[in-house]
Amino acid sequence: MTRSIDYGNLMHRAMRGLIVEVLRQVEDEGLPGDHHFFITFDTRHPDAALADWLKQRYPDDMTVVMQHWFDNLRVDDDGFAVTLNFGDQPEPLYIPFDAIRTFVDPSVEFGLRFEAPADDDEEDEDDDDGDDPTPSPERQDAEIVRLDRWRK
Repeated sequence: MTRSIDYGNLMHRAMRGLIVEVLRQVEDEGLPGDHHFFITFDTRHPDAALADWLKQRYPDDMTVVMQHWFDNLRVDDDGFAVTLNFGDQPEPLYIPFDAIRTFVDPSVEFGLRFEAPADDDEEDEDDDDGDDPTPSPERQDAEIVRLDRWRK
């Protein structure tokens, strides 16, 4: 049996830890300066909590913005709860950390993206429609996201 160091998984956990630390700082002190976050997450994650109308509108993933107005930010070991404003309607959300696909702070051109590795040798033979199944969180790798698309 060949053993190896799973750098992808280690990096994945470290990057999620960075998000936890940043959100805990914002929970304690608020957002400093021009910092703000675009957070895209998997709305199908079993522990994600959002209003039914938001799940219907965003059946796969959703990007939320934490900037001028947010309330009740609470960070725990598994995710964070926050109330955001959707068309003058405050809505509470719970976003598990392992549901996050991207975390971007465009004010400082910082971003993280979490993707599944390409398993060329383990393709699902029954999947002939071209859609890739959603990977389990423990199989995801992490990489730094390019910020060009958020530049003004």
